[in-house]
Amino acid sequence: MMAANNEFEFLGVNHLALVCKDMAKTVEFYRDILGMPLTKTIDLPQGRGQHFFFDIGNGDSLAFFWFPDAPEAVPGISAPAALPTKGSFVSAHGSMNHIAINVRADKFEDYYQRLIAKGVEVTPILNHDNSPNQASPEMNDDVYVRSVYFFDPDGVCLEFAAWTRALDEHDIAHDPVQADGTKREGMIVGRSPVPAE
Repeated sequence: MMAANNEFEFLGVNHLALVCKDMAKTVEFYRDILGMPLTKTIDLPQGRGQHFFFDIGNGDSLAFFWFPDAPEAVPGISAPAALPTKGSFVSAHGSMNHIAINVRADKFEDYYQRLIAKGVEVTPILNHDNSPNQASPEMNDDVYVRSVYFFDPDGVCLEFAAWTRALDEHDIAHDPVQADGTKREGMIVGRSPVPAE
């Protein structure tokens, strides 16, 4: 199912811009451990910091600022305090919880082992499905994406995610929750889908 945007022709993510504490450690992690090509480096004028870009595929970039006077990170507020399965994965409104990097399903197991071999602390593989627990320890026909989570040197939560099947109208099956915790009944469930053009 391909949903159409009739307002804007978006071409994906140009870049996500994050903030790091140590640009050298960031380069070591993203370029040297994860193998992302460094595509652009900028020294900001008047000593205001740096801005470096890494290629994450499909013409998309992951970018980092280094600011000499940036406040310290606040795990549990500005980002999750722990990885999924290892503690609270909650972060504050307006925060960026994690970045999921798309990888090929047939390479997923190999990439998982490579992270471990490089000394990256990872979660167990999560096979996300529609079961009551939302994940299975084993692959099954209901798994739609496989995930492994890990932190970068600044506590940015990263995920390698591999789609295992095409999503369709059956995957849109829940009404959204409002700020008071109640569901907005009928906003999605029972509503006719908007036809793709």
